[in-house]
Amino acid sequence: MCMRLQGKVAIITGAGQGIGAATARRFAEEGAAVVLAARSADKLAAVAAEIEAAGGRALVQPTDIADEAAVKALVAAAVGTFGRLDIVVNNAVLMVPGMLAKHDTKGWRQNFLVSLDGAMFLMREAHSQLRENNGAVVNVSSVCGLLGSMGTAGYSAAKAAMLALSRNAAIEWGKQGIRVNSVIPGAFLTPATESVLQDDASRKATAQSIPVGRIGDPRECANAILFLASDEASYITGAELVVDGGRIAELNTGSASWE
Repeated sequence: MCMRLQGKVAIITGAGQGIGAATARRFAEEGAAVVLAARSADKLAAVAAEIEAAGGRALVQPTDIADEAAVKALVAAAVGTFGRLDIVVNNAVLMVPGMLAKHDTKGWRQNFLVSLDGAMFLMREAHSQLRENNGAVVNVSSVCGLLGSMGTAGYSAAKAAMLALSRNAAIEWGKQGIRVNSVIPGAFLTPATESVLQDDASRKATAQSIPVGRIGDPRECANAILFLASDEASYITGAELVVDGGRIAELNTGSASWE
């Protein structure tokens, strides 16, 4: 074990399941004390129990990341418990689907409350600690922030805006010793994905559409987040790392083939 995050403290939002939970486990394995944030206390407690059973340190902090007061309390709890804050992973998400011509205003805005507003709130609140400790931020966007898809205009717009937020923060905070990068996941076997791909046929079709021939394991995305959060990425900021099995690298040419 390299213990790449030994002595560091990380806040991970959306940590109750999927990529967030996998990231919390990987960070703890590498020596970090992890602060688990999400709205579901039960899910967070289950992840924390796994981490502590393996010898790691975890703090459960149920949080609505779109609530500014709750975000302040989250950072205060992290620093109050562990004495510092070095890493922020903005992974929390809320997607409200809708076709653009019929999208209601409330649903549209909900797409931005967590992915974009919540990320900004946490980055802003954590800034002084990150500056003091030469910290790192990893924002979890989506391939939907790069490519359009039917029924996800609000979610896609929010995830694209998250990339812009990351680039601007990297520019503003670079000379302060803070690195800000983005991870752009494709299809992973998370509860959200499983709720959409409810049968073997749909999962098989999705897997076949990916150049590597399978849907990703959340731990594989967590490994990318770990790299960007670690000192191994000390000269990387403002970057966007796509983790999607090669999906967006492929130009769909229909039935054309040159084999």
